[in-house]
Amino acid sequence: MPNGARHALGVVAGLLLPPLIAVGLFYGVDQVSRNYQQFMVSWVGLGVLLVSGVLLTFLLSSRLSPVASLVGGLEFTAFGVLPFLDIIGLHLIPDRLFGDVLWSGFLTVAYTGLLLMFGVMLLVSSAFPSRWRTTPRAVPAGPVYGVIPPYQGPEDATRPIHRD
Repeated sequence: MPNGARHALGVVAGLLLPPLIAVGLFYGVDQVSRNYQQFMVSWVGLGVLLVSGVLLTFLLSSRLSPVASLVGGLEFTAFGVLPFLDIIGLHLIPDRLFGDVLWSGFLTVAYTGLLLMFGVMLLVSSAFPSRWRTTPRAVPAGPVYGVIPPYQGPEDATRPIHRD
């Protein structure tokens, strides 16, 4: 796949996957914490957290363009910094950004620093230079039958040139 197409798909994935991961994370954390308080297990919440983890791993994968992890890292880092700005007096988080179910999960995840950690993790994964390069085309391994490779060394009496 050409680099331009790979990076274009990376932008699309970087814009679509992080909100899905965040909503799944907020919902799953809310459900798991509510049910743990009642000494129950929320299988739906754990399943949603598992799917969010799989999507996060897909966003971090080396086959996907690093633009995806860069855009996603910027999104997670921006939301991850907001609670810490709130602590020092800059109240930038709206009072009800989400519904009741997602709001509790957002507060839990944001104020524990997990959003900031995910953002930094995604930004660092996009910083490796090897992720920005395209994969080289495969060179056929082994000799091509019927063709004798030319001699690359110097010509002298001990190494005559092979002629047919």
